[in-house]
Amino acid sequence: MYNILRYIVVLLIGGLLLGWWITRPRPLDPAIYAELTGDVARGEQVFWAAGCASCHAAPKAEGDDRLVLTGGLAFETEFGTFHAPNISQSKSAGIGDWRLIDLANAMQRGVTPGGSHLYPAFPYTTYTRATPQDVSDLFAYLKTLPADDTASLPNDVAFPFNIRRALGAWQWLFLKPEWVVPVEGETLTRGRYLVEALGHCGECHTPRNALGGLDTSRWLQGAANPDGKGRIPPITPDKLTWSETDIASYLATGFTPDYDSAGGQMADVVQNLSHLPESDLKAIAAYLKAVPPGTPTTIEE
Repeated sequence: MYNILRYIVVLLIGGLLLGWWITRPRPLDPAIYAELTGDVARGEQVFWAAGCASCHAAPKAEGDDRLVLTGGLAFETEFGTFHAPNISQSKSAGIGDWRLIDLANAMQRGVTPGGSHLYPAFPYTTYTRATPQDVSDLFAYLKTLPADDTASLPNDVAFPFNIRRALGAWQWLFLKPEWVVPVEGETLTRGRYLVEALGHCGECHTPRNALGGLDTSRWLQGAANPDGKGRIPPITPDKLTWSETDIASYLATGFTPDYDSAGGQMADVVQNLSHLPESDLKAIAAYLKAVPPGTPTTIEE
């Protein structure tokens, strides 16, 4: 009996140690960013491609007010309600005292400067594919934006989802930097980068599993709206039958080939993408027309 109890205790301790190891924060190696300097002009393009203003500007902000990243937008999900935080240059309420490596860890590892896990309502599982140079350029641009001392709203998340340490296990399962669709060629590679990394299109247009991770085997095949109201449409070529020219035009103007217009969150996406060069919009369109339904296979130009 004594030996059995001893084995049980050893197994329990081993399980706890394994759980502690799996759920630990996994920050980036600071050396990756140590020598990088950012370009403000390029950082502005990254800012719009990544949709930062859509979530972190005050709700219903327009014009230049969209550059005041005071936060506050609510995201209702089955796990609780999350509020976009203040990421302005305020040192008291925002990220004004963050270093480049702090932004990189938040965007690419889901880890705060204090070492706690971020909720994946912030799409770091997608931003993890961004290049270090783009993160550095974005950091340089963010430094030019105004500070606002509005405090971030708390998240409304019940037990057990309010245990942040447990998010480490979720990240261990779903925080993967690999590309979803293998591609070849400059245009498709650029389009993939804008869709699968900066633009985080899959966060809305791809179904999720029971744990909230993206089901990449059904990449861009449409998904339930997290707030429970309707569905987000599929944008694979078997469902979105527009031409590449139609798609690029829609992303630039918000008008469909049938003279309808983008609404809801997609209107914000169009507002962001309209700042990008035409070549980028054409690259996104080319990628979307090339994405196969179901399990991805290599596609070439």
